[in-house]
Amino acid sequence: MNSAQRQEAAAQERRERKRAADLLARAERDELDAAWEALPDKPVVQPVRGPETGLVMVRGRIGGGGSPFNLGEVTVTRATVKLGSGAIGHAHALGTDRDKVRLAAIFDALWHQPATKEFVEKAILLPVTDRIAEYDRKRAEETAATRVDFFTMVRGEDK
Repeated sequence: MNSAQRQEAAAQERRERKRAADLLARAERDELDAAWEALPDKPVVQPVRGPETGLVMVRGRIGGGGSPFNLGEVTVTRATVKLGSGAIGHAHALGTDRDKVRLAAIFDALWHQPATKEFVEKAILLPVTDRIAEYDRKRAEETAATRVDFFTMVRGEDK
C-alpha cells in the first residue's frame, strides 16, 4: 500500500468514525435503550470520564459568509467509558440526558470492535439514519407545500 492509499484509507476511516459519532449523538434515548436491551452479551463498563454536563459557545455568521460572532451557549453532556475488552468509547450530545450519553459512549466503544460493529450498525445507526431521512423528507414536503413561485409578467412596452 503506497502513501496515497494509506492517506485515503485514513480519511475514509475518519469519515466513518464521524458518521457513527454524529448518529449516536442524534439517537433518541428510547432507541439506545432498545438496542441495549437487545444486546445479547452486555459488556462490563467502567466510567472513565463523566457523564458530565457543561456549556459550549456556539458561533454564527451573518449570511454564512460574514464575520463570526458568539451566538450563545448550549448545554452539552459528554462521557467516556472503557469496556472490559479494553475498547474505549466517547460520546457527547446536546442536552442534559446523562444516561443517553453514557449509552452512546458504550455503543461507540462497541462500534470499534469487529465482533459488535455490525450489531451497532443494524440496531442503532441504520434506524437513526432512516428516522432522520424520513424527518427531512416530511419537512421538505411541508416546506414545498408553502412555496410561492413569483414570476414577472410583461404587459406591453414602457415608452
